[in-house]
Amino acid sequence: MLGMDKKTVGKYVKLVDKDPIGLDGLLKLEDPVLEHRYTGGNAAYSEKRFQDLSGRLEYITKELGKTGVTMCLLWEEYRKDFLETRKTRDITLGEGMEMMLQSERDKRRVSRLARLLKNARFRYEASIERINFDKTKGRDKDRIMQLSTCDYLKTGASVLISGPTGVGKSYLATAPGRQACMYGYKVNYYNMQKLSEAINMARIESSISKFFDKLSGIDLLIVDDFGLVKLSWQQLIDFMEIIEDRHARKSTINASQLPISDWYDVLAKNKTIADSIIDRIVKTSYRFELKGDSLRK
Repeated sequence: MLGMDKKTVGKYVKLVDKDPIGLDGLLKLEDPVLEHRYTGGNAAYSEKRFQDLSGRLEYITKELGKTGVTMCLLWEEYRKDFLETRKTRDITLGEGMEMMLQSERDKRRVSRLARLLKNARFRYEASIERINFDKTKGRDKDRIMQLSTCDYLKTGASVLISGPTGVGKSYLATAPGRQACMYGYKVNYYNMQKLSEAINMARIESSISKFFDKLSGIDLLIVDDFGLVKLSWQQLIDFMEIIEDRHARKSTINASQLPISDWYDVLAKNKTIADSIIDRIVKTSYRFELKGDSLRK
């Protein structure tokens, strides 16, 4: 059906594994030398089948070099997806192997996305596609869709979202975060209180430097519910360090009930630091000021 069955593939794989010059050495041999090395003039040998397999060796080897990919896994995947269907009548072994490897890559992308979403610890199941766009209420479709490309992450731009309770600030902050995960970026979501608690715990455990280093490496940090309470002196210093580490390098989304003009009240412990924080956040930011009645009614 395929021109080469499972046993034949297994035979060549075992021969390659046992060959003293290794796969890298085999791939450097000329075809006639390679052919004689494995067929020895066997009259039953089919040149077409050998060329089909040898032509895929380098590609298959690269995939097998990746963590978790085994020949057994590739074969079982192939058998499940194709040997049990009639589609195998129309494809070569090489085509089947390529389809198997693509399936494995797709699985890895799905696993990576699941891991990124889990590590992000989003509060809401939000997506840009489900946002109720309304320009009159600050949810301008064109401006929000700019975030969907994740280009702002490449420049470390910030996003500021403000508005009264219940107008969808947290949802709008989370949706780009999920989109970033889909693009393969690392995201962390905190509300301001939980972030302060995490910082305090890291300080108690003498791991505060490690915690800040980890945050500085996150591609997108989402800080929700900023400004509900005034920051203490230590919290102000900590927040400044986070913003300074990420400025123009990694993106941060801040969601707050307070307009930017009222942030000085929250950062009142030190006007100089407040100026520095606001300057770094506002200067390169996308700003969304949401309006309207509460969506929770």
